[in-house]
Parts: sequence; structure tokens; C-alpha cells
Amino acid sequence: MRDDPVLIGPIGAGKTTVAALLARTLERPRRSLDDVCFAYYAEIGWDGESARRIAECDGGRALHAHLEIFQAHAVERFLADSARCVFELGAGHSVYDDPVSFHRVERALAPFEHVILLLPSPDPEESIRVLRERIGATRTEAALAMNEIFVTHRSNAALASYTIYTARRTPEQVCDAILARIVATREPSILG
Repeated sequence: MRDDPVLIGPIGAGKTTVAALLARTLERPRRSLDDVCFAYYAEIGWDGESARRIAECDGGRALHAHLEIFQAHAVERFLADSARCVFELGAGHSVYDDPVSFHRVERALAPFEHVILLLPSPDPEESIRVLRERIGATRTEAALAMNEIFVTHRSNAALASYTIYTARRTPEQVCDAILARIVATREPSILG
């Protein structure tokens, strides 16, 4: 099993902040799929103009459905391209309605012992409220509606090894909770 932490979750869950803290503590690089996803999408024929038209005509859900094959490819490539990192997947990269794309991502994440879903609360309504407060001024109503899907979608929980709730914790406390889980799963010979 790979011990590289992989953070997933909706927009505003704290993935970037917590990944940076984990990377510093573990003395590993932080890699964000959002930083490189379009290069991976282009490998299989991404056309930004087509995506823009889909979003304009049919909305965010249709765009997300269109993106799933590109996102699954990007996750596979991203996780295979680096080791000994802290990985951060963008919000949509762990949400799949298409079973083929979902299973591709599930297989790509299978070697990772720590796929951590960050959510504000175990209560989806509270999570949505907290995330709207955190990011509401910076996102469109359509993006906020998509984020509600990211909070409640079944694939996030199915892909995660475990969930860490963040609403009443500082980023440092969230980082410490993840580190405690990582340390607890290490074999004694690794710790000494």
C-alpha cells in the first residue's frame, strides 16, 4: 500500500490548506490536480470551446457529465506520475455518475491507504451551509449548486478510506487528525 495522503472533497472543504500543512510536516511535495488537469485532459482530446458551449447551453451538471471521462483519465495519470507526495484532487475529480469512470478512479486510488474525504460536518445540510459561508462570495450560484452535489454525492464516500470533519477544527487540528491516522496504520518497524 502507498502511504501518500490523497485529499478529496467539495470546494471550500480545506483540501489546499490541509495538503500544504501535511506536505510541510511529512516533508513531501504537495501536488494539486487542479494545477495540471488540463494538460491531462488534452492527452485525450479536451476541447475547451465545446465544454464552454455545454456549460452555457445545458448548465453545470451537463458539463460535469461531459468532464467525467477527462477527469478519470487525469486522476489515473496524476497519481501514477508522482510518488512520496501529498495529493490533492479538485472537487469534481472524485464525483462520478458514469460507472466506468468511477471504477477507473476507484482502481487508481486502490493502492492508496489514506484517501481522506474532507467535509465540514457529518450532516450534509450543515456542510452545505458552512461551505456556502466559506466560499459564497467567490462563486456563482451555479458553482454553489454543483458544490452541493459534491457534498452529497455517493462516490466521495465510496472512494474515501475515511472522512475527517473540519467545521469545528483549525486546519492544524485537521492535519493532526490525519497524521494520527497515518501513524496508527504504520508498521512498528517503520516508526522506530
